[in-house]
Amino acid sequence: MGKLAVAAIVTVAFFFTLSFSGVESGSNFTGDSSIGRGPAVKGLCPDLIQRFDYPCSDHKVQTKDGYVLGLHRVSSVAGMLREQRGPPVLLLHGLFMAGDAWFLGSMNQSLGYILADHGFDVWVGSVRGTRWSHGHVSLSEKDKEFWDWSWEELALYDLAAMLHYVNSVSNTEVFIVGHSQGTIISLAAFTEPDIVKMVAGAALLCPITYLEHVSAPLVLRLVSMHLDQVVLALGIHQLNFKSDILAEILDSVCDGHVDCKDLLTSITVIRKGTFARYDYGRSKNIRRYGQFKPPNFDLSRIPKSLPMWMGYGANDDLADLTDFQHTLRELESQPELLYLENYGHVDFLMGVTANRDVYDNMIEFFRSLLGKSSS
Repeated sequence: MGKLAVAAIVTVAFFFTLSFSGVESGSNFTGDSSIGRGPAVKGLCPDLIQRFDYPCSDHKVQTKDGYVLGLHRVSSVAGMLREQRGPPVLLLHGLFMAGDAWFLGSMNQSLGYILADHGFDVWVGSVRGTRWSHGHVSLSEKDKEFWDWSWEELALYDLAAMLHYVNSVSNTEVFIVGHSQGTIISLAAFTEPDIVKMVAGAALLCPITYLEHVSAPLVLRLVSMHLDQVVLALGIHQLNFKSDILAEILDSVCDGHVDCKDLLTSITVIRKGTFARYDYGRSKNIRRYGQFKPPNFDLSRIPKSLPMWMGYGANDDLADLTDFQHTLRELESQPELLYLENYGHVDFLMGVTANRDVYDNMIEFFRSLLGKSSS
């Protein structure tokens, strides 16, 4: 039974959120249809970023369990550079997205371009199994074993490998920016001393750890019907949302049961309201962890000295305010917070005014850390 299937199939709502991004969208959402682009022809740099004359180079990094990930280094167009090259910033995308998530809007609206124009050394990560990653040293994507992982491996293997690579190239600590799943894997990774020592600071958009108060109706129905178990019983191990069978499953969920017009706020979900390692079942948990239940990721282990900034909104049906407060209570530090009443989950990534509402504040946070470091 693949860990990805168990942990992520139930989050099918995310894909359909993006598929219907131009329908019933909120006032802040761009509705950019480029999310649904076809398979890559060459790579993220030549297919997207270099078309706008931004210097971009492709890099590969291998995780300790054999996955080969794509990293992309982006610099500003010479005439648009506002300041000299700053510290490295690693961008971590959300679930079922990839590195191009940071470049879907115009050049003055997309965070990847904006950070480059402000002089940051921008590194764009794509985790295993996504469009811009590069497979495995020995497994094919057709192999069931290729998909036997969960977001825990994304935190402890993928993010760790990316950070090691960027840290070695730049010879300095790295800023991290994460959205949605990118915040889950960041916070989990920050509990590990060998990983967090490479991080200079973190900006987290729609931070997620606990999901006890998810309110999106479609997501709640997918959880209640145990969609992950249904799909596994059908012998599906790879997340292919263009397949007829998954389309039929979604039809059965929406037909007469749920108002699927709320898809924009139905992004990801975890059935259990805990922030813990993967649950293998009681017997295997005993062998692997020495206890019946998987151990929690202890957020209090994140160093108090790690500077963090968090942006969150009142219209986010996934990153609920109650769950967000739960996260804050477990941290030893007090992150800088940006609260936006009219923002939902996707608005922080693709809102037409996010450059002013969100990114200016985030960049100011990073600049303040550089000032402290230099002094």
